[in-house]
Amino acid sequence: MGYSIGIDLHSNNAVLGVLDQHAQRVFSKKLPNDLDIILKTLAPFQSPQSGVVVESTFNWYWLVDGLREHGYTVHLANPVASRQKYSGLKYTDDKDDAYWLAQLLKLDILPTGYIMPKEERAIRDLLRKRWHLVKLRNSMILSLQNIVSRNTGHSVSGARIKEEAFENIAPPAFVNQHIQLAGQASKETIDFLSIQIDRLETVILRSLTPNTHYHRLKTTPGVGVIIAWTILLETGPIDRFPSPGHYASYCRKVGSARISNNKKKGVGNTKNGNRYLAWAFSEAAVFARRYYPECQKFYDNKLRKRNEPVAHNALAHKLCRAAYHILKDGTEFDMNRLFHQPVAEKATSQ
Repeated sequence: MGYSIGIDLHSNNAVLGVLDQHAQRVFSKKLPNDLDIILKTLAPFQSPQSGVVVESTFNWYWLVDGLREHGYTVHLANPVASRQKYSGLKYTDDKDDAYWLAQLLKLDILPTGYIMPKEERAIRDLLRKRWHLVKLRNSMILSLQNIVSRNTGHSVSGARIKEEAFENIAPPAFVNQHIQLAGQASKETIDFLSIQIDRLETVILRSLTPNTHYHRLKTTPGVGVIIAWTILLETGPIDRFPSPGHYASYCRKVGSARISNNKKKGVGNTKNGNRYLAWAFSEAAVFARRYYPECQKFYDNKLRKRNEPVAHNALAHKLCRAAYHILKDGTEFDMNRLFHQPVAEKATSQ
């Protein structure tokens, strides 16, 4: 057996903790975030049997990629799952964090995350940037709609704001120069963001080659080009999810609760999972209701019993499970199966 190496990564430094084959602590050091320095420090512990674990922080790309390129076997730790037992300790520091990761790796109980290949990760992150810009544009559209509504008592659609010139949107009541300036600033920002979004979409679609999974996903109600690619790239290998329930949990489309003695004792981490997949299936549910009567009927039935968010998430959950079976089983989308197949297993939170 080789060494088990844990790295507690921060924004400007990394703390190393090394265990030998007997799980004894043999080395620890705090280093700057410099790949050459880290590689030089780890060199005495490198062997085919050694493993390195890095916590999945916001800035892990450079370190994981660099270690793998130099022959290290690298594991990406799930930070939420790996700290559940660790949180009960009375005192810990960065060195203990690093050793804890190494200990989990040594015991072969490390909760790991998926390391996407660099090439796919780059285009996935470009899709994420598009999502970010769309969110910013939507906030600016809402801002301009509020300006118009506050000062005129009338409403203007988002489509008009995106497509028409400001002079056609702003009514004659916009006589105050300060209100006019605020509206123009919002409109010019919206137009700029639209240009950037179109630019990213052009590159994204030119860089991706449609495959069988893509074409099958596009037959799902509400799933268009961007949503289909988002689902594929954010999901990765579908085999890493043992059931539709696990996948729905990863997509944030299941409820979160802690039950003891049949009583609710609180909720879990509702944000645990992939927010981009949560967005994708939420958007798909909106379009599915708009263009598919069966989806609208399902939504209306849920709405009569509960409220709008619950009904919307119920439909998004259905679409999420359908996507799982399409990717896992290679099946075509089936509307009857979407709404009439009984749930075989309970969705589990992860």
